Amino acid sequence: MQPTPVLCGIGTSLPDNVVTNDDLAAYLDTSDEWIRSRTGIRERRVVRPGTATGDLSLAAAQGALKSSGSASVDLVVLATTTPDHRCPATAPDVATRLGLVGVPAWDLSAVCSGFVYGLACAASFVRAGAARRVLVIGADTYSTITDPGDRATRAVFGDGAGAVVIRAGEPGEPGALGPVSLGSDGSLRDAILVAAGGSRQPLGGDGAARDGRYFAMRGKTVFRHAVERMTEAAERVRAEAGWSGTDVDCLVAHQANLRIVQAVAARLGVPAERCALTIERLGNTAAASIPLTLADAACSGRLRTGSRVLLTAFGGGATWGAAALTWPDVTPVAA
Repeated sequence: MQPTPVLCGIGTSLPDNVVTNDDLAAYLDTSDEWIRSRTGIRERRVVRPGTATGDLSLAAAQGALKSSGSASVDLVVLATTTPDHRCPATAPDVATRLGLVGVPAWDLSAVCSGFVYGLACAASFVRAGAARRVLVIGADTYSTITDPGDRATRAVFGDGAGAVVIRAGEPGEPGALGPVSLGSDGSLRDAILVAAGGSRQPLGGDGAARDGRYFAMRGKTVFRHAVERMTEAAERVRAEAGWSGTDVDCLVAHQANLRIVQAVAARLGVPAERCALTIERLGNTAAASIPLTLADAACSGRLRTGSRVLLTAFGGGATWGAAALTWPDVTPVAA
């Protein structure tokens, strides 16, 4: 019988540096009311100088391994848009720092959909019998790529990391990962973009390259496509799982914007009280958004063993994805 991928551990890591809306208003043309009314965000965590994505990834991974009851895995997948270096990948370094020398490890770039893409990757390896245990990390430090003077992006993003362990298990057991749906549309590549730093526009001394080194986003375009694609992917997964709107015990949507989450929930027919939210306290943590929100929901008691959970995300590329799982009997471990 083909093994079933089962979530068996979860860990998180957040910087200790809390940045409130009032902190941003001290040097940006903005206010707490302006930010809250448009995004639902009150505060976010920001790394201090010297802390990189790999550091947060390591701490979250250590928590996930401890939560799973074993430090052994067969491969490591790190979803991130903000690796420690453009070259090499960050995942091998994280794996080595975990004591997993020789274990395959790679970075996965699907922006805010990265964690769902990572889950799909882990599930495929488990179902194929190519791995028994997979560590999936979602981590980003968007404070390192947002323009300090741009209120539209600086106010939205926060830093953080979340990780899970996926193991081979049996169908129907708590933690079992169900259907997964992924998609992309490269015609939207400039809707979410860091223009400079790649081979198309290398970093250099010219003004265009300097201007393009920061994250840029076409907000209205992203809002519309995020709602449409997250809903479509979630509906596809839910139908394949045989769940109705009221069968979903908890919707964990990418925490891009409170209004996006609310719009997706309404279209799916999931009651608002069944939506897990961290956007107010953490902002948009990109690839870390879903695992951080899962851990928060578990710690608050919103998720219980056997809860039916629907995940959905949208990110640059454009990319999107959704997945269904039943919640296991696990205790999240925070760094």
